[in-house]
Amino acid sequence: MTVEIGYALCSAAFAAALLFAAVAGPAFAFDLSGGARTTLVGTGATLAAVVFVARVVSVLVRFKGESQPGGGSQPSQPGRTNPDS
Repeated sequence: MTVEIGYALCSAAFAAALLFAAVAGPAFAFDLSGGARTTLVGTGATLAAVVFVARVVSVLVRFKGESQPGGGSQPSQPGRTNPDS
C-alpha cells in the first residue's frame, strides 16, 4: 500500500505542477498587469489543487478496487496460476 500512496502523491504533484505552469506561466513570462497576474496565478493554483486531489483519489480508489477479493487480476492463492488448481 505504501508504494501506491507514494505513486499517487508523486504523479499528482507532477500533474498539478504541469497544470499550474501552463496556466500561470504566461503571468511570469510576459509583463502583465497586477490584476491579470493575480487572476492567472490564483486560477492556476486552484486548478492545480483540484487536479492534485482528483489524481490521488483516482489512483487510490483504483488500487482499492484491485486489492479486493475477485477485483484484481492476481490469483487468490500465491504461487498458483488458477484459484481452482
